[in-house]
Amino acid sequence: MTERPRKKILFLPKYPRKGASSRLRTYQFLPLWASEGVEHTVSPFFNERYLEVIYAGQRPSYWQVLGCYWRRLKILLTAGNYDLVCLEKELFPYFPAFPEWLLSRLKGYWVDYDDAVFHNYDLGKYALVSRLIPKKIDRVMRWADTVTAGNAYLMQRAERAGAKRVVRLPTVIDPYRYRKKIHQQQDTLTIGWIGSPSTQKYLNALLPVWEHLRREFDLVFLLVNEKTKPLFPGNVQTIPWTESGEVAALLSMDIGIMPLPDDPWERGKCAYKLIQYMACGLPVVASPVGMNAEVVTNGVNGFLAQTEKEWVDALSRLLKDCSLRKAMGEKGFQRVAEKYTLQHNFVKMHALPATP
Repeated sequence: MTERPRKKILFLPKYPRKGASSRLRTYQFLPLWASEGVEHTVSPFFNERYLEVIYAGQRPSYWQVLGCYWRRLKILLTAGNYDLVCLEKELFPYFPAFPEWLLSRLKGYWVDYDDAVFHNYDLGKYALVSRLIPKKIDRVMRWADTVTAGNAYLMQRAERAGAKRVVRLPTVIDPYRYRKKIHQQQDTLTIGWIGSPSTQKYLNALLPVWEHLRREFDLVFLLVNEKTKPLFPGNVQTIPWTESGEVAALLSMDIGIMPLPDDPWERGKCAYKLIQYMACGLPVVASPVGMNAEVVTNGVNGFLAQTEKEWVDALSRLLKDCSLRKAMGEKGFQRVAEKYTLQHNFVKMHALPATP
């Protein structure tokens, strides 16, 4: 009997594994694809060196960026060797959508979004880009065979763009990597935040909240970040982020927070911090922006807080009551197990019509 050829997927994420969006939307699913007998090639647009430079707050060289464009072009010439091309966001950043149009005619593709990257074009910082190609991502969405999106805001944009098929795929965790925290009554409690250098700026709005709380409570603020720079006064601790160490860092927190401004870019975020906190059985306090308001049921698995007073009140209640922290943490843990796991998403991925 002739053995059937194995199916092959070309994954084109934006970043190597160290980049959070690509790690969560592409790399963590690769073992599941392999278990289904699917061969895959992964070719990120940017490389490790680019991320190191960006995370260090520096500007990458033009030659380095041009090298990324050249590498992407070369891998695209092999697209005909694959059964499916799976693209993260776009083929070439800040370049017209002609390559996506050509790929759609010659091969077809599946494109995935976990951020409102269309606002880099219609509301971006580069005026020339906004004038010349404000609807680039709308075209990428419209020409795709399938658009997968992490939240309702992104789905609505794809639908307005005229996408053929839009599927909801929230950003999820691998539950086998996480453990539930054992909450105990103790004198010193830890409020924590995990995130990338680009999102650390959202903590600035909570400085007066922190000043108020630390006058009443014995607190530690824990920052888990690639760029470990203390932000708040008082007892602030930092842990450099690593993939292998992030769960242990989360378990050292008592409460997880996710502040966000109610702006267009932030409405496209997929509440991954909250999902991580809840996967460890932590209660959360978050801004009621975008998907945060979907993941958090106010007063059940955490609190939604908008004003300074709401943040102070919510955190104070949790700091004073260990049983409340435990109860909300348990509800959050259950929510993640029901809706935000790797296996839950993979079932939907595997069922997509264009999927091998």
